Amino acid sequence: MNAPDAPRGLLIAAPRSGSGKTTITLALLSALARRGVAVRAAKSGPDYIDPAFHAAATGRPGLNLDSWAMPPALVDHLASTAAQGAELLVAEGAMGLFDGVATEPGRTGAGADIAARLGLPVLLVLDVSGQSQTAAAVLRGFLTHDPRVRIAGVVLNKLGSERHIRMIREAVAPLGVPILGTVPREATIVLPERHLGLVQAGETDDLAARLEALADLGERHLDLDGIRAAAGPLGVAAGDANALIAPPGQRIALAQDAAFSFMYGHLLAGWRALGAEIHPFSPLADEAPDPSCDVCWLPGGYPELHAGRLATAARFLEGTRRFAQSKPVHGECGGYMALGRALTDADGTTHAMLGLLDLETSFARRKMNLGYRAARLLAPSPLGATGETVRGHEFHYATVVTRGGDAPLAELSDAEGRPLGPAGSRRGSVTGGFFHAIARG
Repeated sequence: MNAPDAPRGLLIAAPRSGSGKTTITLALLSALARRGVAVRAAKSGPDYIDPAFHAAATGRPGLNLDSWAMPPALVDHLASTAAQGAELLVAEGAMGLFDGVATEPGRTGAGADIAARLGLPVLLVLDVSGQSQTAAAVLRGFLTHDPRVRIAGVVLNKLGSERHIRMIREAVAPLGVPILGTVPREATIVLPERHLGLVQAGETDDLAARLEALADLGERHLDLDGIRAAAGPLGVAAGDANALIAPPGQRIALAQDAAFSFMYGHLLAGWRALGAEIHPFSPLADEAPDPSCDVCWLPGGYPELHAGRLATAARFLEGTRRFAQSKPVHGECGGYMALGRALTDADGTTHAMLGLLDLETSFARRKMNLGYRAARLLAPSPLGATGETVRGHEFHYATVVTRGGDAPLAELSDAEGRPLGPAGSRRGSVTGGFFHAIARG
């Protein structure tokens, strides 16, 4: 067993989305945690849902590592901090291993950047349904595509039969890459989904039972000892936390429930490390922000699924309006929509919201908005000072009916630096936007 002060790590990746990375990752995490291994998990990229499942499987906080949104020194800092006291750091990739944006090398947002930066060997998950020997050709391409990245093993997912396994084993053998898992098609455990991804961990009523089933899957179909052996020493400097977004106040009222839950763990951990206090409240339980707090933060989530309840939560509505009369209130994505005058749900019913901004949004006409964002702030806000740039991510299906007469919060550009124009809203001490802030740019 590795000493806690000598952590090892690996990245679980795949050729594309839908290959089974999350299932394999959770099966591995759950099985290792059941064995008593001190394992910590991270998500490569801006996904804010998967880390909660990682945390439930490991009993340790989830984490995001993002090569586009975070400067390298911050990636180093977060990874080295996460590895303290852990035997193994398991990072889960997003999309395909090399999928990122066309920008400077090492800052593309691809999982390969994180593997290269931290020296993480890659455990490649191959969905082999509908193919056999071709799996060896796919693997050969991954072995040679990027010299920065080392493929340490492969998991064959969605296998159909013993003959299917034998044919792929024979084809892969000359490549010298160990097969560290063989998962039959019928063993796959499906986690419930909705329009932004998996149903959140906190809303999955039978999550404990699902994680037990995933641990069983890991024990039966993954070579747990082989995977641990394939992990490599975490090659990372201490880094620094200079790019973390500063606490917006000493005492932060944070909306936190099924309607408002998309909050990056590294932000909260960074704020607490600098002495800030987090005071959660639940709008769905008709709670208002603590008036003794310095700032109120409404994170993203699913207000569109709970708009009727929010519209009748009198204490939440009135308490937040009173708070905003003298103190800053900021909303991200779902929180931004709740700050507006009205939100129309998917059924076409319009619900009155806080009315602190002139914004009106609708889910009756859904349109996906997805991508990295660099936001140059046009005025002071809980995100930072005028002129500062914050990097983050946008993912929602809402359409803006009107942004009204409020001034914009920021000038946006996409991941490749193309201008997207003014975005977000500000009125007095109330600010909001659709992008989720990750780090200072």
